Amino acid sequence: MLTTIDRVQIATRDAKSVAETWRRRLGAEEISSDLIKALRARRTTLRVGTGEVELLEPDGTGIVEHELVRRGRSHVFGAGATSLDMSGLASNAINAGAQHITEGDQDFIRIEIEGSPVHFVISPLRDVKPAGKLDFFYEVTLLAADQAAAVNQISRVFGLNKESFVTITSELFGYTGVLTLFSPDRLDRFEVITPTDASKTMGRYYERERASFYMAYAESHEVGSIERAARADGAGLTLDSREEQQEGREPEQIWLHPSALDGMMLGISRPTLAWKWSGHPERVLAPG
Repeated sequence: MLTTIDRVQIATRDAKSVAETWRRRLGAEEISSDLIKALRARRTTLRVGTGEVELLEPDGTGIVEHELVRRGRSHVFGAGATSLDMSGLASNAINAGAQHITEGDQDFIRIEIEGSPVHFVISPLRDVKPAGKLDFFYEVTLLAADQAAAVNQISRVFGLNKESFVTITSELFGYTGVLTLFSPDRLDRFEVITPTDASKTMGRYYERERASFYMAYAESHEVGSIERAARADGAGLTLDSREEQQEGREPEQIWLHPSALDGMMLGISRPTLAWKWSGHPERVLAPG
């Protein structure tokens, strides 16, 4: 019942500063500002690629304020996806036990995973004019101790077909997980993963934050220019250590640290590369 990953939500106390960081780092453009009563939040929406970033500032005492106090920093508050059947998806989510509120043309859905609130925002599919240096978002990553239970819950809430799912493991980063592909022909998915090494970055994050969104992933034709600009600006980033470093070679993927985007880690891969670990490596096209 889901079609694409189209946005992420970041809880912050300073949307103006975060928006400027995304503009400088990735060419994001501010497209709107409004209030979300369901979240007691002031929202600043940015366009980057075909996706959107919703910056949420508390508007009084509510869930955004509560989560900022609880976690003590800006962070990925919610994951956003689109649907071609908004009413059907809402009914399915409610029947699966999710909390649901409709506001404007969006559905705000909350589920509990391992005692933690996990937030989603569902929007109607629409054509948009892309902006900035990203092409599109395709993944938001959720950490959970029991990935199987979390995947089952998310599948029930959003009516996902498990036949499209792909299992994934990484000794390098220390995790096992599942990619809940919405369609076998698209990269869009939630990644639900369990850290297996508490000494690695992801494991340490889980020990501190427990079940929560960890990062997002996007595709871009400009990975190299994003990397160079971030380095010139002194921004935190990581290159894939498995890539053979050669003089003049463009990186195939990078990770911008949460400090580089004021609250969210973002992986960025060149076009089609993500199929390498998404079940269809034959779909990866040569660079260029």
